[in-house]
Parts: sequence; structure tokens; C-alpha cells
Amino acid sequence: MTNKLPAMTLKAIGIVRSDIKQPIRHGWNEVVSEIVIDSALTEALEGLEEFSHLIVLYWMHQLPPRTLSLKVHPMGKPELPLVGRFASRSPSRPNPVGQSTVRLLERRGNILKVRGLDAIDGTPVIDIKPYLPGYDSASDAKAPPWTNEH
Repeated sequence: MTNKLPAMTLKAIGIVRSDIKQPIRHGWNEVVSEIVIDSALTEALEGLEEFSHLIVLYWMHQLPPRTLSLKVHPMGKPELPLVGRFASRSPSRPNPVGQSTVRLLERRGNILKVRGLDAIDGTPVIDIKPYLPGYDSASDAKAPPWTNEH
């Protein structure tokens, strides 16, 4: 099956600008960042300022390449159950794609000022989507009890 999967090419649409130069463990909710979008895409941002929140997809470009185990203890805590890597939010993944739901504070042309983006300065942004409350939140969502242990 692996040989039949298609190759993909991604192109960054922008870059994160922030005072955060190295990943931090906690406190991302208060971090204010700017996402500088390619100026050729400025027109594609029209209307985005009408949304309070955005979903930002980005490439975790500074994660070192390494062989990934298929199972992990979430948050690196051995007291939590061993689960499949895809059942965790571990940043180490086959494709280092990050996702954050952020508050949009301001749009100035091709620059989006946001709060809560857990990406460091220089991170390539690969897509932005408006957060739609009735679409992006599942009313009947469930998760295992260990997810409440931060």
C-alpha cells in the first residue's frame, strides 16, 4: 500500500511572526502572533475579518527528522495509556502538520494578528480557514478520560 500513495507538494501561503523563537510547553493561549500572508494572496483574505476565530494549518518545520514509534504515551507522560500515535496530539508525526484554532484580533492587508497560535517565529503557514461554530464543533464529541489530564 505504501508504494501506491501519491506524493504531494505543499506551498506555504505565509509565515508566522512572533516573539516565540523556541517551542514552549504552556501559555500558547496568550501568545499574540502575526501571520504574514503572501501579498499575491491578499485579495483571498477579504471577508475574513468578519470571523472571530480562524483555523490555521502550518508546517512544524523545525522538528528533527526521526524514526517514529507507532505508539506513544500522550504528552510524554508514562502514567497515561500507550496509544497509537494518531490517537495523540504528539507533534512528531509522519507529516509535521500543526493545527490551531485562534482568535483573529485584526487584519491589516495581508497581515493577520491572532492570539493562541502555537507556532514559533518563522513557521510556514499552509492554509487558513474560517472557524464555523456549527460546522467545526461536534455536539456529540467524546474523548477518553485521560485527555482531561494536562
